[in-house]
Amino acid sequence: MQVTKIIGNQGIPNKEKHQYTEEELQHEYDYIRTEQMTKKLLDKGLITVDEFNKIMKLNQQIFSPNLVDIMP
Repeated sequence: MQVTKIIGNQGIPNKEKHQYTEEELQHEYDYIRTEQMTKKLLDKGLITVDEFNKIMKLNQQIFSPNLVDIMP
């Protein structure tokens, strides 16, 4: 087994933290709320799984959430 010692930030890109604007935070919140409401419609049988997926895809386009890639 080979062990490599890493000292400091060698080879690791320095990524600055993104400071969210008020508008970006509002879009994230709006996306999450619409997802919750749409899920309730699905759970109550008022929409199909296919309709749910179409609505969520449209919501991603409308709200452009930054965190959508890490959301389940």
